[in-house]
Amino acid sequence: MQTLARFGPPLLLMAVIFGLSAQPSLGTGLGTWDTILRKGAHMTEFGLLWWLWWRAFGYRRAAVAVVITLVYAASDELHQRFVDGRHGSPVDWLIDAAGVAVAIALTRRFRARASR
Repeated sequence: MQTLARFGPPLLLMAVIFGLSAQPSLGTGLGTWDTILRKGAHMTEFGLLWWLWWRAFGYRRAAVAVVITLVYAASDELHQRFVDGRHGSPVDWLIDAAGVAVAIALTRRFRARASR
């Protein structure tokens, strides 16, 4: 049961990301705002995925969590290439990676504050 509590959340988020990536279009029709909101959502979901993997490994293996998250982000971009109306791109992978970097920076900042 403890294993499910640790590894269930990141695996569930990966399933949600896969499901969203399988949708032909997630556009809102808001023009530039649509792009900004979607890219922000990508940063957030992959930052959260990194954090969930980091938590699953007991807050010790941040690098392992980074590798898992970025490999999954690459596979997500590849997956989107096979979905009508979607396209995967290296730029989108970089946006996902930026979300991981922001999550790491925020985590370090909050942990530093908590230790004072």
